[in-house]
Amino acid sequence: MTKIYIYCLFDRDAFVGVYSSLKAVHRDALRHANRGGSQVLMVHGTDAMRPSLTDLRNIFKGKCDYTVSYRTPQTYVKVYKTKLKE
Repeated sequence: MTKIYIYCLFDRDAFVGVYSSLKAVHRDALRHANRGGSQVLMVHGTDAMRPSLTDLRNIFKGKCDYTVSYRTPQTYVKVYKTKLKE
């Protein structure tokens, strides 16, 4: 059985899309979150950091059904990692 992970992108609670590439979902999450002059932060649990693809990959490593959010004072974007079920 093959493990296929997908990443769902939500802008606030509106569904934006499904991705199989972590690089593509990170790019689009930054694009949707960066709608102003303030800095975008990547938040998971209680930790907030500057968004980077490497950190996102390390956060999601070994996890399934997990959410990371990209936040500014005006916007809130969520990336949800899950596994395809056959």
